Amino acid sequence: MGIFGDLFDFNGDGKLDSFEKAAEFGMFMDMVESCEQNEFELAGLDVDELALMDDDERTETLENAGLDPDDFDF
Repeated sequence: MGIFGDLFDFNGDGKLDSFEKAAEFGMFMDMVESCEQNEFELAGLDVDELALMDDDERTETLENAGLDPDDFDF
């Protein structure tokens, strides 16, 4: 079945149709984004501030916080 088992098998047919797969993928992406935000928060960084920085400033800030700037997309 899917990543989350049969959690997104809304019609109970044992298979995920395109809508069910999209819902599962959306939940997965939300979890990934949440993990990135938690990583920034643990490093004392604000996601909104990082998004407003220019590339060089953001790279320097992430490196100073001990994070690899190549691991994140802005």
